[in-house]
Amino acid sequence: MDNNVLGILKLRIIKGINLAIRDTRASDPYVVVRMGDQKLKTRVIKNNCNPTWNEELTLFVKDVNIPLHLTVYDKDTFTVDDKMGEAEVDFIPFLRCKKMELKNLPNGCAVKRIQPNRSNYLAEESSCVWNDGDIVQQMILRLKNVEKGEVVVQIQWVDVVGFRGLSHIKL
Repeated sequence: MDNNVLGILKLRIIKGINLAIRDTRASDPYVVVRMGDQKLKTRVIKNNCNPTWNEELTLFVKDVNIPLHLTVYDKDTFTVDDKMGEAEVDFIPFLRCKKMELKNLPNGCAVKRIQPNRSNYLAEESSCVWNDGDIVQQMILRLKNVEKGEVVVQIQWVDVVGFRGLSHIKL
């Protein structure tokens, strides 16, 4: 077991909203997630600029300062896949909520609200919410380097026995 791992970040890629058209009338989008040396991707959704992936990806977090980067691509058969925008997930506000070690809140209780600003990719306010005994954050990310499009994601932290956890890190 890797002693450098803090824990697991569960990233749910929920859906794309109003993604750019890269083929004749639509696109065949998929998402590639990178964090350090980890690279994961969703399945391709054919002919859809508003795809629903609803896929959960699992990332091992070694350093909270390494960004979580998303890139949306259009799958092409005979040419290189086209980029359809990119975004970063800022999970530091979420981890600060997680470190509060809250207990027994009512489901749906917002622990913290994060506003969109120039340093994050949020399209609108996002909240860290208590859900079934844990904190989750759903966010709508505005894609950069593209004419339009957003991706809806949700993050959740999983402490794993044998991993270092969040208790000793400064955020």
